[in-house]
Amino acid sequence: MGVMKRVSLVFKAKANKALDKMEDPRETLDYAYQRQLENLTRVRRGVADVATSRKRVELQMNQINQQSSKLEDQARKALSMGREDLARSALERKSAAQSQLSGLQEQFVQLQSDEEKLTLYAQQVQAKLDAFRTQKETIKARYTAAEATSRINEAMSGISEDMGDIGMAIQRAEDKTAQLQARAGALDELLASGALDDLTGHRDDIQAELDMMSASSDVESDLRRLRGELASGQAKQLESGANGGQAQGNAQRAQYGQQQDNQQTQPQQPPYQQSAALPVSDLPVSDDVPVSDVEDGTGS
Repeated sequence: MGVMKRVSLVFKAKANKALDKMEDPRETLDYAYQRQLENLTRVRRGVADVATSRKRVELQMNQINQQSSKLEDQARKALSMGREDLARSALERKSAAQSQLSGLQEQFVQLQSDEEKLTLYAQQVQAKLDAFRTQKETIKARYTAAEATSRINEAMSGISEDMGDIGMAIQRAEDKTAQLQARAGALDELLASGALDDLTGHRDDIQAELDMMSASSDVESDLRRLRGELASGQAKQLESGANGGQAQGNAQRAQYGQQQDNQQTQPQQPPYQQSAALPVSDLPVSDDVPVSDVEDGTGS
C-alpha cells in the first residue's frame, strides 16, 4: 500500500469517526423521510404529466373524429351535386385523418397504461412512506427516551463532566474553609495566650491576669467537687459495711439464744456429758460477747 493510499485511508477513518459523533439519528431519519416525500412528489407529478398527455391525445382524437365526420358529409354532398372530384378529395382527407387517428389511439392506449402503472407505483410509494414515517417516529421516540435516561443516570451517578466539575469545586471549597477555620482558631489561641501581640487594639494586662485567675479558680472548683464526690462515695461504702456487720452480729446472737433455749428444755445430764455435748468451740461467737466469758460461763 502506497503512502498516499494510507493517508487517504487514515483521513477517511478520522472523518468517519468525527461524522459519527456529529450524526444525530433523528435528523438522519427526518432527512431520509424528506427525500422519500420528494420522490413521491416526483412520481405524482409524473402521473399528472402522463394524465395530461393522455387527455391531450384524447382531445385530438375527438377532433379528428369530428373532422372525419365532416369530410364524409362533404363527400356525400359533393357526390349528390355531381362533383365527384370534390367527393374524392374529401374522402382522401378523411382517409389521412383516419390514419392519424389510428396513431393517436395507439398513443392513447400507451399513455393510459403508463398512467395506471404510475398511479399504482405512487400508491405503493405512499404506503411505504407511511410505514417508514411510523417506524421513524417510533425510533425517534426510543432514541430520545434512551438519551434522556442516559443523561439522568450520568447526572445521578456523577459521571457526567458537569457534575464531576461541580463535585470537585465543592470539595475544594470545603478544604479551603476548613483550613481557614483552623488558622483562625490557632490565631485566636495565640492572641489569647499572649504569644502574639494584638496590633489592632490596646492589650489590657489587668484583664488578662484576671482571666487567668478566673480560669485557675474554675480548675480549683472542679478539683474540690471531684474530691467531695470521692469522699461521699467512700462514706457510703463504709456505712453499708457497718450495717452489714451489725446485721451479722444480730443473727449470731439470735442463733445462740435459740441454742440456749433448746438446752434448757432437754433433761439434765452429767457435767461431763454436758461438756461433751456442747464444746466451747462449737458455741456461736458474737461480736458483743468475748470468747473468755463464754468459756467461764459468765456470758449471758
